[in-house]
Amino acid sequence: MRIVVDRDLCQGHGECQAEAPHVFTLPKHGTVEVLDEHPGDAERAAVHEAVRYCPTGAISVTDD
Repeated sequence: MRIVVDRDLCQGHGECQAEAPHVFTLPKHGTVEVLDEHPGDAERAAVHEAVRYCPTGAISVTDD
């Protein structure tokens, strides 16, 4: 799994960080930063929830 973020779409809502705090962070006054672009299986469910709840659809996951 690889996480892809469209920074043009990200508006900094922080839903991703709320769902998967070990994978995403949201700096003050910024857009999401991916802490682990290739998270392991333990984070898979949380990452998919982050994708699901992103209000702008800025996050996607691809299989490697």
